Amino acid sequence: MQIFVSGSLAYDRIMDFPGKFADHILPEKIHILNVCFVVDGLKEKFGGTAGNIAYNLSLLGESPLILAAAGKDFDRYEAWLSKHGLSLSGIRFIEEELTAGAYITTDMAGNQITGFNPGSMKYPSLQQLDGVNPQETLAVVAAGNVEDMATYSQSYKQHKIPYIFDPGQQISVLSGEQLVEMITGSELLISNDYELEMIIQATGLGKGDLLERTKAIISTFGEKGSLLCSQQYEVKIQAATALQVLDPTGAGDAYRAGLIKGLILGKELADAARIGATCASYAVERYGTQEHSFTDEGFWARHLATFGET
Repeated sequence: MQIFVSGSLAYDRIMDFPGKFADHILPEKIHILNVCFVVDGLKEKFGGTAGNIAYNLSLLGESPLILAAAGKDFDRYEAWLSKHGLSLSGIRFIEEELTAGAYITTDMAGNQITGFNPGSMKYPSLQQLDGVNPQETLAVVAAGNVEDMATYSQSYKQHKIPYIFDPGQQISVLSGEQLVEMITGSELLISNDYELEMIIQATGLGKGDLLERTKAIISTFGEKGSLLCSQQYEVKIQAATALQVLDPTGAGDAYRAGLIKGLILGKELADAARIGATCASYAVERYGTQEHSFTDEGFWARHLATFGET
């Protein structure tokens, strides 16, 4: 089965500030803010929606094609993807740009200040779909370059390729009309519960109206699990048990990879979502979105312990 994963590739550069931001900001001088926070080093992690989903799929024994753009500093990430058997042929390299980067500073109170440089993400990846067998292909359109999101969702419909739509962080950038166009004809709309409310407000469509345009909706609720809705039924999916919870970042992308794996295995959507929940449980056990790993035996043992035979 060919899997297309469009979205973003990014470096997450994480910094810890050994204090509280509020202690260094004068409220009466906020109109002329000029503050420097000295941090305790910097950790660089590989991230981005497409990279995260593809990485988890590689752990599950799949070889998806990443459709995204990368910049002139992509060498370290490129080596990481190659190490995990992931093809670079769908990645467009923009030599005059840096790879997208998120610069995240967290203080001791858990507050965060993030700067995001889209860099190469400003450019579409321009992958052609000619010759693709729709019966042997599954795609996910995740948050990334807006032109990619529009183009790929339209192309998948034209080629009758089933696709999952996952607008994520780009919901606020897309118009209501764009969201409706991308949702319409998709196999599945997936988001967390807050993002779903944003979609409802942006489109003016209720959940029932959205289900007339996509076959099903999955809403994720973190440690509270997820909810699968179609026009015929609703199914609550519990969260799989993790050994520890260190960082929830990237759990959603891992969930999506497990879901895709389940669909490839021919599982019903609810059972595929349970596989997604199992994959997500590994992501939260490590800091960073691509730091976890598992064996095939260990994965299915954890899945069985939580959900039984599916």
